[in-house]
Amino acid sequence: MPKPLIITSNDLILEKLPFKPYRAARERRMIPFLPEEGQPQTRVIETRSGRVLTVKRGDILISEMDTPEFVWPVDAAIFEASYEVIRPGVCIKRAISWLAPLTELTDGDPDREVTVVSLEGTNTVRAGDYYLAKGVAGEIWAYDAKKVGKIMKPVE
Repeated sequence: MPKPLIITSNDLILEKLPFKPYRAARERRMIPFLPEEGQPQTRVIETRSGRVLTVKRGDILISEMDTPEFVWPVDAAIFEASYEVIRPGVCIKRAISWLAPLTELTDGDPDREVTVVSLEGTNTVRAGDYYLAKGVAGEIWAYDAKKVGKIMKPVE
């Protein structure tokens, strides 16, 4: 089996991918990560998909409303540019996310592994199961293809 293809937000290939605009259509829980002085200012978390991510002071921990135990971090500046707090502890993502099937990077091979280097860490996934997502600051991450139809709606 070939080594995983590694993709970062600086790769020029991103300019050639057929990204399409989507918007999340769901309320989410949010909790700022603000440890007190003397406490560790970073934390390592494991996502539901098994990704290991690093949370730093000031990041916002986001989760779906029905699964608050599964969180992922969002950089504070990206949160400010991308999300809207609609009531205490609840937000919606107002920014557009750009999605392209990861198979666009693997010449259509759904079984090829791709390692996506995000702001919080790396995630190696099967290309056929994920999209490549790009956010407001050019940051990238792997986005579960099963969630595209459930959570994301195409922007017309």
